[in-house]
Amino acid sequence: MARIDELRLMTKVARLYHVDNLRQTEIADQLDISQATVSRLLKRAMDEGVVRINLSAPGGIHADLESQLETIYGLKEAMVVESLPNDKQIMRDLGSAAAYYLNTTLKPNEVIGISSWSATLLATVEAMMPIARPIGAQVIQILGGVGNPTAESNAVYIVNRLAALVQGQPILLPVPAVVSTPETRQLYLQDPSVCETIGRFASVTLALVGIGSVEPSDLLASSGNVFAAQEHEALAAQGAVGDVCLRYFDADGQPVQTPLNERVIGMELDQLRRVRRTVGIAGGERKLAAIRGALRGRLINVLITDLATAQALAGPAAT
Repeated sequence: MARIDELRLMTKVARLYHVDNLRQTEIADQLDISQATVSRLLKRAMDEGVVRINLSAPGGIHADLESQLETIYGLKEAMVVESLPNDKQIMRDLGSAAAYYLNTTLKPNEVIGISSWSATLLATVEAMMPIARPIGAQVIQILGGVGNPTAESNAVYIVNRLAALVQGQPILLPVPAVVSTPETRQLYLQDPSVCETIGRFASVTLALVGIGSVEPSDLLASSGNVFAAQEHEALAAQGAVGDVCLRYFDADGQPVQTPLNERVIGMELDQLRRVRRTVGIAGGERKLAAIRGALRGRLINVLITDLATAQALAGPAAT
């Protein structure tokens, strides 16, 4: 029997082909996989009894819920992962599912942008398998990765490890994610190496991001790349529900405009929306409002989340 991640993809392909009547080429384009992979998965779906007269989703696969999320929020793809109601376990399970997604959808000459300071992204690269042959990939750090030394090692490791796994070139953004003043930010932006990395943001074809609540995660807090407690309170008072790359947004996914934005060095939300594939990997009750806001604002177009969060996202508050 195939692994649960392959079963999930197999079931999605079978549903699109047999239920939604998409052609194999259309499925390959929508899911960012090759047509040969689509054909192979359709055959395996028949061999393993996933497809009989009617679609028979294996236990732990939630194809109908994934399809519902894709329709509600206009997603390219949603992946729903069963997990225990424990933040650390959710992080590990989402990381495993995201690793499988990457291993099956990476394309030649992919330019991968990856955020810093995300424990879920760390879990993703730790679960990922190395690709068999070079694809000419680049891996760009899209949020400043300098911080307290212990935490900084994680931010650098995420980029370098992913680059090694895809046999690609790592490109670091060697500055803090949050600086003390807008003037300090401008000084950093005058550095040629920083300008070169930021200039590469426009070439990103696949962005991997965590979705944070207004209250910073343990990893982010330990990095030192956080605003003061009163500044977080002010963000919440202005309607902020979460952030991507430390760019805060409200319940509809619209940017919360404050002077704090002028102290962040990283990808902007408008840049993120222009990326062909932006994969948000997040779950858990604490992040529900933030994930919903990111979806409503079209800040991501691929979502990997846990079952309980997915059910809440598809519930009455979806629109």
